[in-house]
Amino acid sequence: MNFIETLINGLSIGSTYAMIALGYTMVYGIAKMLNFAHGDVIMVGGYMLYVTLTATGNPILGLLAAVVFCMLLGITIEKVAYKPLRGASPLAVLITAIGVSYLLQSTAQIIFGSAPKMVNVASLGNVSFVGLTIPVYVLVTLVCSLVIMTALSLFVKFTRTGRAMIAVSEDKGAAQLMGINVNRIIMITFAIGSALAAFAGLFMLMKSPSLTNTLGAMPGIKAFTAAVIGGIGSIPGAMLGGILMGVVEAISLKIPLIAPYTDAIEFLILILILLVRPTGIMGKKRREKV
Repeated sequence: MNFIETLINGLSIGSTYAMIALGYTMVYGIAKMLNFAHGDVIMVGGYMLYVTLTATGNPILGLLAAVVFCMLLGITIEKVAYKPLRGASPLAVLITAIGVSYLLQSTAQIIFGSAPKMVNVASLGNVSFVGLTIPVYVLVTLVCSLVIMTALSLFVKFTRTGRAMIAVSEDKGAAQLMGINVNRIIMITFAIGSALAAFAGLFMLMKSPSLTNTLGAMPGIKAFTAAVIGGIGSIPGAMLGGILMGVVEAISLKIPLIAPYTDAIEFLILILILLVRPTGIMGKKRREKV
């Protein structure tokens, strides 16, 4: 039974990583860039949730405010920082993304200080079922993440905008010739990824209510690792990679001998998988046109 509880906890952690990884993989798949500021959007969403909860005490209103603010922030970052760099070298885009990341962290520290803020979203307690004792936030995180990720997959597969995203990811030039507004599609992609980051921030604060300006740093790196493991650019791959990372983390933390080395084990798995399959588990090789 203890293993089942650990597995459920791992699925909950993994689904949070998967939501963050989806932001990385969608932006890379469509805009062909790595947005390393994505993890810090989680932190901004957390602070927006904190401000709204302090003012109103309503967690649902806080979540809505965080989602809207993060979407607007994602669109602004894309317009101001990344759009002028279309066609620039990947190194220039990478350095810009790191600069945006530190800008967001420093701005949050200036506004809110360096002391952790306690964000008590809700007291959900535990639930007992067939001998299992599971925190309610774990079940909420797991169910909400599955619903959101399923909805995103259906959106990409069956809506006109989703099909346009697929077209842009396959061939940006050809998509533009077919009348697709590439700039609009990239903007929508950033908005969706940032909204997912806001949800991830909520789920992280439900698990640990301590909020600092580096809240999204390590989860962002782990989620990027999950996206690469699953196959960067693949939505199902991001989900699979996130779940794998979460389960490995939960099991490792339960074993005292290897618990201190949990992060190292997760990144070791990344190295081993890339040695065997450089494109990731569900990644596909792309032929570069010359």
